[in-house]
Amino acid sequence: METAQDILDRKGHVVHSITADDTVFEAIRRMDELHVGALLVMEGEKMVGIITERDYARKVILKGRASATTRVAEIMSHRVSHVKTGDTVEHCLALMTERNVRHLPVMDHGRVVGLLSMRDLVAGRRAVNEFILAQLKGAGSEAG
Repeated sequence: METAQDILDRKGHVVHSITADDTVFEAIRRMDELHVGALLVMEGEKMVGIITERDYARKVILKGRASATTRVAEIMSHRVSHVKTGDTVEHCLALMTERNVRHLPVMDHGRVVGLLSMRDLVAGRRAVNEFILAQLKGAGSEAG
């Protein structure tokens, strides 16, 4: 079974983050620049929240707030679901579905070591399925 660690080993362990005191405009600019849909909100090494494009749409745009003056702390999600490096892809996907989230921080011994998106997990699962299919096709051609 593939784990969160396996996905991070392929995609990289980069953790894109921002602080709670930064503006929402800065957070959205960084997401655009990095081509990501979420940033972890960190105080030093400690994760204190997450800000997503969904937070921006629902808590800034729809409320008529100004992203240039709204602080990340005002709209970030404080309760962040997370997984451990040894958790399976199936567990990660089930947790995302259950909690209605698209991003999961990965923790190892209390430290954030990566961030997985729904896209990362689905792409990883597809790659494994394609590998298995290729192996089965190869085994079938050897038998014939």
